[in-house]
Amino acid sequence: MKKRGRLKFHKIKTWQLLIILVPLLFLDATFLRLDHIKMTELRSAVLAADEADDDEKISSTLEELKKFVFSNIVINIVDDNGDQKITFGTGPFYLEHQYIRAANKALEEAEATIASDNNPNGNIYQLASETCRAQALANGWTWDNPNYINCMVSEINKYPAADEIQDQIIASLPSTELYRKNYASPLWAPTVSGFLILLTLIIIVIIFIRAIIWIILRLSLLFI
Repeated sequence: MKKRGRLKFHKIKTWQLLIILVPLLFLDATFLRLDHIKMTELRSAVLAADEADDDEKISSTLEELKKFVFSNIVINIVDDNGDQKITFGTGPFYLEHQYIRAANKALEEAEATIASDNNPNGNIYQLASETCRAQALANGWTWDNPNYINCMVSEINKYPAADEIQDQIIASLPSTELYRKNYASPLWAPTVSGFLILLTLIIIVIIFIRAIIWIILRLSLLFI
């Protein structure tokens, strides 16, 4: 049976393999695109949960996104300082709203600490808050707007006696890297798209080997 199978395979012409290769390449592209679309939908669900200030939903959607990306071939095009580059995975994305909430919480804790401040300038946080809240009202900022956070830090920094306080506030602000996510997918996975790609590569290798053999035989005939 094995012998017959090998004989039947050897009877397949190279041009027939090329005909098979064309729809295979189309199927590869289709299934890879479907995987990319699914990843985009899952990533959008994470960002929607972030915007809705739903930490529990963020955790569950992140877990779902991570599981999908780790078990599928996800090809993505990301922007790298103006250059487009191909990567395997989600590419970097940020939980901006969750970071702003954490940063605001840190500022509130700093406010409680600084409220008893007895430096020559008085309550530095209160003075900064008065200035920034006026700007927030004028510009239509909400209290969780990053411009408000930047304003507070900038205003506090204007007081000479506030060096230690500023260091304390900056130290209490969470690192943005904690809210930066980037999940990488495998180069190959045992999925429909994975097996299609594997079959495509096998056919390409066979065609390449046959082409090399054909060239060698042609060259050898020239010297006979």
